[in-house]
Amino acid sequence: MDRGVLCQAVALLLVVCSLGPTSLAETVYCDLQPVDSKVTYTMSQVSEGCVAQIPDATLEVHVLFLTFLGDMSMLELTLQTSKQGGIRPREVLLILSVNKSIFLKLQAPGIPLQLAYDSKLVFHEALDANTTQLPSFTTKDQLLNWANTKGPIASVAELNNPQSILLRLDQASSSPFSCNLEPQKDMGHTLEWSPKASIRGCRLEGVAGHKEAHILRILPGPETGPRTVTVKLELTCAWRDTDAAVLILQGPPYVSWLIDANHNMQIWATGEYSLKIFPDRINPGFQLPNTTQGLLGEARRLNASVVASFVELPLASDVSLQTHSCGSGLQPSPTPVEITTPNKGCNQELLLTLIQPKCSSDGMTLVLKKDLISTLLCTIISLTFWDSSCQAEETEDEFVLSSGYSSCGMEVMENVVSNEVVIRLLSSSSPQRRKVQCINMDSLSLQLGLYLSPHFLQASNTIELGQQGFVQVSVSPSIPELMIQLESCQLNLGPDMEIVELIQGQEAKSSCVSLLSPSPSGDIRFSFLLRGYLVPMPTTGILSCSVTMHSRIRSLEVHKTVSTRLNIISTSLHGGADKGLVLPAVLGITFGAFLIGALLTAALWYIYSHTRHPGKREPVVAVAAPASSESSSTNHSIGSTQSTPCSTSSMA
Repeated sequence: MDRGVLCQAVALLLVVCSLGPTSLAETVYCDLQPVDSKVTYTMSQVSEGCVAQIPDATLEVHVLFLTFLGDMSMLELTLQTSKQGGIRPREVLLILSVNKSIFLKLQAPGIPLQLAYDSKLVFHEALDANTTQLPSFTTKDQLLNWANTKGPIASVAELNNPQSILLRLDQASSSPFSCNLEPQKDMGHTLEWSPKASIRGCRLEGVAGHKEAHILRILPGPETGPRTVTVKLELTCAWRDTDAAVLILQGPPYVSWLIDANHNMQIWATGEYSLKIFPDRINPGFQLPNTTQGLLGEARRLNASVVASFVELPLASDVSLQTHSCGSGLQPSPTPVEITTPNKGCNQELLLTLIQPKCSSDGMTLVLKKDLISTLLCTIISLTFWDSSCQAEETEDEFVLSSGYSSCGMEVMENVVSNEVVIRLLSSSSPQRRKVQCINMDSLSLQLGLYLSPHFLQASNTIELGQQGFVQVSVSPSIPELMIQLESCQLNLGPDMEIVELIQGQEAKSSCVSLLSPSPSGDIRFSFLLRGYLVPMPTTGILSCSVTMHSRIRSLEVHKTVSTRLNIISTSLHGGADKGLVLPAVLGITFGAFLIGALLTAALWYIYSHTRHPGKREPVVAVAAPASSESSSTNHSIGSTQSTPCSTSSMA
């Protein structure tokens, strides 16, 4: 009997529990599907990252590890720096490591920028930045070690599927002086980014009416202190009933909300919240379920018949939600579709960025990979130059369009060869056109000249040890469309001596090297000071420089190296022989002069001490110390003048 009573009690307890609100929420039927709405949000938390301050550096390095899901994505990247009262911002090296092909839209106004990336994966329009091919690395540590050789690292961030990134170069004084990677790092003010996201919605079964719910759930993460999430909600429906919509905000206990909505609606939120129109009026929050089904049940309890938007996001700073639903008008998409995909057909904009021909001494060649074209959902009917008779050859995996510089409508003006690539697509009735250019290097001459004065009047092939040299790199004939960048320069003094690096990575390698303003015609100039004493003393040297030439219109690049042979002589004293006096001779003459001066002083003192009146010899002991001091002073003065050329030559 007791056993039967116990079983009844347990059954009754189960029935009571099943009627609880949590269980009721768990049984809510709502088939969430992607809907035609838009959500954007910004956050500063990254998968792994670090921030450091580097106050005394002339160049700062930033590294972005970017992982994308699609085969071709678009990324908006913006660099910002605060106004510094006319002070030129320091140079920035930004390293992009990506796993898939991307189209980059970069903005870095007023920032001297170097960009390192894999040109096979990153495509872009013309950039106002110097670009460098990123070497191939198999691990993250290898890339970071390479980045350290370029300069001190100011920030590192690993991002998953970003669509926009804002990188602020202003360094926080609270940051450490070294960049040590941390998982789930909050980058703070330094970096904000917007991942791609989708919105789901559904109709709640068994609920009549037109009231709709908008649910935003902030997923829990590592607690970083109190955070305020700004939520902007834009609805297109003009309701008269203030009870026609409800906004449900659920997040961790340390999250509060600032709400900016263009309609009156009910608000249910965990944590405190305030409205943008009344920011000082703080409203207390409610206890809400922290599961998907629990929040759907809460919407049903508030008599919502439609969940117009349901979004789950990591901790974000700003969330913007735009929806076009109007209550009962919600139509969930029959198939899941990423709403952030910009085009459902051929992405012609990205396709045109792939039109980047390779130039040789005798022609122009364009190669388009079919797998990349397929990724962009494009079907090419024909690929030609301006002269439609010059068509691309099609192989199993690529299109190849090539021509010499004297056919297919090539236009040659001042050694710049121009043409137009015409693409006819299955999805477009009108052809797509893109202008392309090459540089005809056969008729261009690259010169490297050494000058002995900053006026650059007379070139010389001889330089003395300890003399300042002025170098000019020029191209003739001068072409306005051609830009020249000095990548590196070095001075080879022979097999028995180390190579002297003058410029590396477009930067002076020491304080003895200075980058000068270009000539009126755009020639590159710099100066260097050759050390006065080298052992063994060199007699010849080879000065060589590597330059990059590219068109101002397109990202066409040509790399060249130019060199010149120099004669090196030692510094000669005036009146010396042709070979001059080397260091041992100078030291010998100086020591001889010192010895003669000391002997002459001793002889004068001997004569003085033996020719004085006998009655006045007693104070000699008293004046002996000053005389000795005077002699020491004289010796010190001689010793100090032996290192200056002027003093040495006057004694000679």
